[in-house]
Amino acid sequence: MFTIEQIKAAHGKVKSGADFPAYIQEIKNLGVTQYETYVADGHVDYHGTNGYTIKAPAKYEAIAIADECNREQFMIELKEHQKGNTDYPTFIAMSAQMGIEKWAISMKKMTCTYYDKKGKEILVEEIPQ
Repeated sequence: MFTIEQIKAAHGKVKSGADFPAYIQEIKNLGVTQYETYVADGHVDYHGTNGYTIKAPAKYEAIAIADECNREQFMIELKEHQKGNTDYPTFIAMSAQMGIEKWAISMKKMTCTYYDKKGKEILVEEIPQ
């Protein structure tokens, strides 16, 4: 099974949203089947087969998530991030301001689903391969 150290090594190669597809492929090859990233503090829950789960600790001080989601503005800012025009800390701050609580990656479906604080799906994207 995979380790936090292996995932950190793969994530260390990500400089912008443009690097995300390669990162997903690399951790998929490690055995990650899905994971959830929480915007409030950056902790991540990684899942593998047979109920295997490891939790990466918080990456930064907790930030507030807006109660209401601004889906349209989030989609605009997300596209800019995916083009490589913003770094990860900027993306996190923007996500919090737009009301995104977390995103969940499914390696099986190759999708990234963004959720608000109420657990409502805000956006489901296919991950380029």
